[in-house]
Amino acid sequence: MDKTLKLTDNHAAWLRLETMIAVMERSRNLELARIGTNIPQASVLYCLKISKDPMTPMRLARMMHKQPHTVSALVHRMEAQGLVTTKKDMKRKNWLRVSLTKKGEEVLKKWVKSTQVPDALNCLSEQEREMLYTITRKLHAKGLELLRQMQRDPYSEPLFW
Repeated sequence: MDKTLKLTDNHAAWLRLETMIAVMERSRNLELARIGTNIPQASVLYCLKISKDPMTPMRLARMMHKQPHTVSALVHRMEAQGLVTTKKDMKRKNWLRVSLTKKGEEVLKKWVKSTQVPDALNCLSEQEREMLYTITRKLHAKGLELLRQMQRDPYSEPLFW
């Protein structure tokens, strides 16, 4: 019985990319755990900080490329931790407005200072970092295109990004 499996170049590259992302994500989450947060929470805090308009869980989901129910549950957990507050929109009663708390602001400041994992990119030259940015931008666009193509029909669950 032959146990060898020959991967295509694309499969091998995909596997390498997936492994690298898993390792870097795990490292970053361990680093952020020291300040009491994780990658998804830091993403929410950052989106709230940079937004010029009031934020809703739906808008956060679009910015983060996540499903609305995932972000909604995350926001509620963060509210229980005191990182964000939610309140009903006065004009549209079925909407929630999400905003940063002082504790959320403090965690965000600590997040900016926790740089060990992001600084790992210093092992790349400036040209390599620019190339990485270009490559990831292309892959992001292709991924969005694939998601849209895979949507079963016009009436299936909408894609929010």
